[in-house]
Amino acid sequence: MKAIRSFFDKYREEFQARDDTQNGPSNPPAQTDGAYDAPAAAPQGDPQQQVLAAAAPGTLQIRLQNKTNSNTVYAYVTGLALERNNTPAFVQSDGQTIYYPTAPTTILQPLQADVAIPLGAPGNVVNVRIPKIAGGRIWFSIGAKLTFKLNPGPAVVEPSVTNPSDENYNINWGFVEFTYDDTQLFANISYVDFVSVPLALTLTSTMGDTQSVPGMVPNGLSQIATALRAQAKADGRPWDQLVHSVNGQPLRVISPNNLLVWNPNAWSNYWDGYVQAVWNKYSDTDIIINTQAAAGNLRGRVRNNVIDMGVAGTFEKPSARDIFTCNTGPFATGANRTRNTVIPRLSAAFNRSTLLNAGVQFPNSATVKDYYQDPTTNHYARIVHAAQKDGRGYAFPYDDVVPDGGQDVAGTVFMGNPQLFTVAVGGQ
Repeated sequence: MKAIRSFFDKYREEFQARDDTQNGPSNPPAQTDGAYDAPAAAPQGDPQQQVLAAAAPGTLQIRLQNKTNSNTVYAYVTGLALERNNTPAFVQSDGQTIYYPTAPTTILQPLQADVAIPLGAPGNVVNVRIPKIAGGRIWFSIGAKLTFKLNPGPAVVEPSVTNPSDENYNINWGFVEFTYDDTQLFANISYVDFVSVPLALTLTSTMGDTQSVPGMVPNGLSQIATALRAQAKADGRPWDQLVHSVNGQPLRVISPNNLLVWNPNAWSNYWDGYVQAVWNKYSDTDIIINTQAAAGNLRGRVRNNVIDMGVAGTFEKPSARDIFTCNTGPFATGANRTRNTVIPRLSAAFNRSTLLNAGVQFPNSATVKDYYQDPTTNHYARIVHAAQKDGRGYAFPYDDVVPDGGQDVAGTVFMGNPQLFTVAVGGQ
């Protein structure tokens, strides 16, 4: 899951490169001193989203809700403990005790603690407390427990959706991602690698403010699978191969970049015609990338068969792999920080197919209605967004790119003064 693992690094890189005066919608809140205010009055609405008593300093309360139809649902909270030199950490089955694995001497060794948190019957709520964590995940499995293992390091061996020999492969599971540090709680429902069970987020601050991402509709997975199969019939591309079924029913849908793990040639020349059309357009017209950072607007033009972006360097024609993964070829980041601000915006414009139909400045000349309108586009991202209750979900690695003052489509929540983080599994 390389794309997922790099998500928060990309986000931090983006934020660090932004001008200090930039205050766009995807910026995280201002840094706090890590102190927590007194508990605010409980918000109105869902009684399961009432604010609890204040957590101990340096910890955060997480409320896990079972909104499935199953009595057999487990949660797992994993990440890197920031106050213990980024050592791997799990929350144990009691939801309170933290397990810090020790390094085994050989690979694929079992954990030495029970880290499966049972959520109980449908409608039940379990409260969990976590320390400061980077690269965190809250996993959910339905019908069976997940298996995590350890390699020397220690390094955690996580469940895989691309390895058929993994014992978790045919279990129904998914996760949300988060980082909780001295600055903020930042989280999202990521579909960068795959889609499975419906998940939803609600974040409440010490002042009683809330942010939420309602997630996928109850039959969202089936809807996505059906639409991908229809797209495969329409254009002859392997969109239907993204659907992994068990006993004739979709269990999950993987992303186009993960299909490349099994079939490196899956997308072959899929983007070639579109890329050539982009090169033709910007041979006679400047492309403008609003870096949304100190570099401001950068102008580029196709010269000698590459897009020359001046101080940001040159960009060769991307392949299908480059576009779907967002991190190879011209989209590989490096030491040039100005280039690193161009990459997300150019990559997002390719995935959303806005480079031909939405002006010449990106991301500002394109709005949500312009996304995915070309026949050659990231149909996985298009279809995944369509299956969300509010259209928001992180469907490719730079899906958090938005125009200045534009609409968030990635489905992120973040607060500098978090008090309660609620994650629900199931689409009821």
